[in-house]
Amino acid sequence: MIEFRFPYILYFYIPLMLLWIVWTIQSRKHTILPETGSHLRARLLNKFDMNRFEWKKRLMFLSMITLIFSASGPQIGIRLAPVDRKGVDLVFAIDVSTSMNAEDVKPSRLEKSKFEISQMIRQLKGDRVALIVFAGSSHLYLPLTTDYEAARLFLDQIDTDMIPTQGTALSSALQTGLSAFTEDDSKYKVLVLVSDGEDHEGQAIDLAAKAADRGMIVHTVGVGTSSGSLIPIKGKKGIRNYKRDGSGKLITSILNESILKDIANAGKGTYVRFDNKPANFRTIMAAIDSMEKRTLKSHIYSEYEDRYQSFAVLTIGLMVAGMLMPTRNKKEEEWRGRFVQ
Repeated sequence: MIEFRFPYILYFYIPLMLLWIVWTIQSRKHTILPETGSHLRARLLNKFDMNRFEWKKRLMFLSMITLIFSASGPQIGIRLAPVDRKGVDLVFAIDVSTSMNAEDVKPSRLEKSKFEISQMIRQLKGDRVALIVFAGSSHLYLPLTTDYEAARLFLDQIDTDMIPTQGTALSSALQTGLSAFTEDDSKYKVLVLVSDGEDHEGQAIDLAAKAADRGMIVHTVGVGTSSGSLIPIKGKKGIRNYKRDGSGKLITSILNESILKDIANAGKGTYVRFDNKPANFRTIMAAIDSMEKRTLKSHIYSEYEDRYQSFAVLTIGLMVAGMLMPTRNKKEEEWRGRFVQ
């Protein structure tokens, strides 16, 4: 298998070489020798070894080809090299309850969350990332990975229909998040809980405190506004209605910041609010970037190895051989030597 670092050089010069070959063939038909007399032509030809002359041209032509290949940066085979990857394990637990469809944060709480998380993933370098979705229950949606393209693809597919059991089980999300981490040094682990904080239940604060005792960091993100918003029920043609309670009254979903702040404090993390301002993720990213990094894995990767050096050496060899190859006929030189003192 061969690749070229600068393939456009081949695209440009190979057609020129083909044109040069055609021109050379055509020019032979118009050489001056056929116009000369037979006696003079014989004298001229006797002065040169035509076989060597042809070989000289071939060597120079081959040197031009190898020069073009060398300049195009040929890469052949593979090279194995160790890579040390440093970073942290980062788990996002994302609320997918129906209240995340509220549009007090545009375009909606969930879509805003997905956008900000996607921006965070784009800035990761060496960290492993995982995704958890939760509502009335929770499950690991994407295990820890360094494939950021896959992570953004999975993130894009998240919606509020993923978990039929409604609610906002923050404690379940925390428990699933802690289980997503591997059993090794906890001080390099970060859990980011993204929710509007409604309908919380269980022991979320206690779980965050236990995680902090083990060296983990728990950040929380509140999505929504204090004034709240109705929860739209959408169909294929847009909003059909708004969510109502058992008595038929419209439900207004309000961001519950207090529980999320308490979880962040217990987890020795930071609370951030995702609102309609741009780049809400920067505060958490700054906290993650300031953390001590560790070598998560040392692995081997393969890539094409540059081979332009071989073609460069071959080019020089062919050029030198072509320039040094004599073309004059030795017999002619010996004959002339008899009369030159």
